[in-house]
Amino acid sequence: MDVIELLPRLHLLRFPVGQAYLWRDGEELTLIDAGTIGSGRPIADAVTALGHAPREVRRVVLTHFHEDHAGGAGEFAALSGAEVLAHHLDAPFVRGELPGPPPKFEDWERPLHAAAARHLPPGTPVPPSSVTEVTDGDVLGFGGGAHVVHVPGHTDGSIALYLPARGVLFTGDTVAAAPADGTPVTGVQPGPGPTPRLRGTVGGPGSGGGLLRSRRPGPVRRHRRAPRARPGVVPLRASGVARPGRRPVQPTGTPASR
Repeated sequence: MDVIELLPRLHLLRFPVGQAYLWRDGEELTLIDAGTIGSGRPIADAVTALGHAPREVRRVVLTHFHEDHAGGAGEFAALSGAEVLAHHLDAPFVRGELPGPPPKFEDWERPLHAAAARHLPPGTPVPPSSVTEVTDGDVLGFGGGAHVVHVPGHTDGSIALYLPARGVLFTGDTVAAAPADGTPVTGVQPGPGPTPRLRGTVGGPGSGGGLLRSRRPGPVRRHRRAPRARPGVVPLRASGVARPGRRPVQPTGTPASR
């Protein structure tokens, strides 16, 4: 696993398949997605190597239930005591109560999925002991207020996380870059229906979870031409996501960020 600093507060955890993000607020950490089966211990080791204890990770927020994003959530939660959060439509699959519906592929995605599947570890994910359900408009206690944006399409319960105070948007697999030419596309392995909430957004770094960043925090605006992207983080140019929720969420046992 590679650990890459994207911002002073933010590290990318890159796995053979998929990736996760570690956000820091003082001594409190938040993990966005948790990699594949077997990622719990490597994530804990990475947190330790960055000078923190795994118990300082207060929450694991899952952008959707797919194995390359949620497979390590239960393992890491057991090691750290972190609370696991997911959209209420994906939560039953994260808890292992129901099998997740199979993805529906575009033609160009089939060879990508076949290649990635060869690197997925075998086995069944360890489900978290509990999952806190979130919904569109909730505001989570990190990053100065992380707004949950429901973006169904990739899965019914896919979410993005918008941090207006920091000018950062975590897209999960809602936005990706097409492998042929880098053209932004909405959804990877999409389910039925469009993903209208992030239309007009510049594509992230590809499958496995995108991150977009604006140069100035605050409301997002539409631009005709996107600036050149840097690896792993690109300036945020979006419309349709600046509808922040007003209902703060304080999950049980999870203090607000400092």
